[in-house]
Amino acid sequence: MSFPARAEAMSILREYTQGDSLLKHAFAVEAAMRFYAAKRGGDVEAWGVAGLLHDFDYERFPSLDDHPFRGAEILRARGCDEELIQTILSHADHTGVPRTTEMQKTLFAVDELCGFVTAATLVRPSKKIDDLEVPSVKKKLKDRAFARNVSRDDITRGAELIGVPLDEHIGNVIAAMKAAAADLGL
Repeated sequence: MSFPARAEAMSILREYTQGDSLLKHAFAVEAAMRFYAAKRGGDVEAWGVAGLLHDFDYERFPSLDDHPFRGAEILRARGCDEELIQTILSHADHTGVPRTTEMQKTLFAVDELCGFVTAATLVRPSKKIDDLEVPSVKKKLKDRAFARNVSRDDITRGAELIGVPLDEHIGNVIAAMKAAAADLGL
């Protein structure tokens, strides 16, 4: 068993995900995971694949009873590494899978924040991440009506889980997403 190469992971992602916003979210989380893997000495390819595939089953199986459990079954049937599967399962609290590895902790830490940074970018006049700064994101975090479905608690817990101050974590995710701005449409 092994982690799929990025090309194979992209094939799986595109087989199960058609929606543009969910694809872009996968690319954003992949970028953030690769950023942190490089920063922390992790396997950049493996961490990137975990980010790319963490929600691949969500469009077909959006209920909490199914996501990400159905995705785990699909990946097991394809012979994927159990470390990848456990990482994907651990990104959601409702699975009960503990976050014990740096890759698992980081996936949890970047998932909600990537969605929030995307939302914060899209309300800017330019709709470009190049001019998004940490204080703008922090201001939006305080506005409970803005991107109300994004868990602020998960964002804060994620930063604490990986031991990075929130401002620095937001800056890291912005930097990672800037590097992938073309793929993200930002």
